[in-house]
Amino acid sequence: MRDISFAEVSKSIFRAYDIRGIVGESITPELIYTLGKAIGSVAQELGEQTIITARDGRLSGPLLMEALQKGLSETGCNVIDIGQVPSPVLYFATRYLNYRSGVMLTASHNPSNYNGLKIVLAGKSLSEGAIDELYYRVQSGGFKSGVGSYREISVTEAYLDRILQDISLARPLRVVLDCGNGVGGVVAPELLRRLGCEVIELFCDVDGRFPNHHPDPSVPENLNDLITSVKQHKADIGLALDGDGDRLGVVTNHGEIIWPDRQMMLYAMDVLSRNPGALIIYDIKSTGHLAKLIAEKGGQSLMWKTGHSIMKAKLEETGALLAGEMSGHIFFKERWYGFDDGLYTAARLLEIIAKSKKDVSELFAELPNGINTPELKLAIAEDKKFTFIQAFQATINFSDAKLNKIDGVRADFIDGWGLVRASNTSPYLTLRFEADNLTALKRIQMLFRNALLAMDPHLKLPF
Repeated sequence: MRDISFAEVSKSIFRAYDIRGIVGESITPELIYTLGKAIGSVAQELGEQTIITARDGRLSGPLLMEALQKGLSETGCNVIDIGQVPSPVLYFATRYLNYRSGVMLTASHNPSNYNGLKIVLAGKSLSEGAIDELYYRVQSGGFKSGVGSYREISVTEAYLDRILQDISLARPLRVVLDCGNGVGGVVAPELLRRLGCEVIELFCDVDGRFPNHHPDPSVPENLNDLITSVKQHKADIGLALDGDGDRLGVVTNHGEIIWPDRQMMLYAMDVLSRNPGALIIYDIKSTGHLAKLIAEKGGQSLMWKTGHSIMKAKLEETGALLAGEMSGHIFFKERWYGFDDGLYTAARLLEIIAKSKKDVSELFAELPNGINTPELKLAIAEDKKFTFIQAFQATINFSDAKLNKIDGVRADFIDGWGLVRASNTSPYLTLRFEADNLTALKRIQMLFRNALLAMDPHLKLPF
């Protein structure tokens, strides 16, 4: 297999926290092979000789995995293949097998014609500058050369055992589980059954075409089947995983969607009950009520940029015990390893629910809530989204708001907030709004509408 020429490499696939693109266009076996050589070379410079690989259920997976492993091996890296498993099982393997580097072949929730790489080297998920370094390594062609070994190991039972050692449920629960035909279906139904749940499966067979609905629980329409099934079966809760199993969606017994920032309130209260004063991190898309609740429960909070690898790095840097994103990436450092894991998060949520005499709707109804939107998407050209946000950051001025520009622009008003930022995974600007009442919500949206249309009158705003 040949190295790809640098002219054939699209810079746009090197995102802030992983590599993703369309198979047959920006993602090819030749590119993945060359990236394998780049990753293997950087790994060895960090003293890492062995790299664990895994893939999700995408149809392009087997061919691209062969190319990746070939590239890694030709740098002299030893490859351990743990097969078709969720991303968190790969992250677990880097701890369990005592080899601290791994590559997950996945495009998470992106459409079926996408694929990409999530990368852990020397125990750290690559993000931002470290991802760019791979791009420049491909450009320079400075690859190591050698002959690495190859072996296959299954860690799935060890992963299940580790969760079951940590978590037990005080009472059995009836759970509807929607894996969206993603790779979570390989492990999640078995995990919930071993926890003692009655499991009603939806789309838990792995199918890389995603024929039923898109495996993205952050989009309300993708939860319609789950909501219907929860009501039909009178289940205690509905759970949904994304395409590679590192994100969780939740639906109550009444069919209400509980967005991850409100889930975080329950997780934060649980962690703080055992760890008073602990630091908890949340992303810039999260509800303003979360920080208030953390403070009321005696904890500290920190708002940070969105992005799974960016969050993991901040978790390690600060010593926080919990972090979470509006997209559904939840990171437990207390009792777990600090990586994002939709399956472990589901188990922790079920543990909390099983301890309570209240049903899921009642539990969440007790938590503070405002009037809010889900994440709204505004289509924009991939090569224009970041320059647009930079220009918006430079010109925006809401006189009665506190502005946060760590990731786009978040404007916090006395009665609500609004956010616009560039998606790091898709050609969109993403927006979200929350307020104490509908009047305030509409006022904040109008302020953002006017400011955005002043930048570009042709924008087709989703609000």
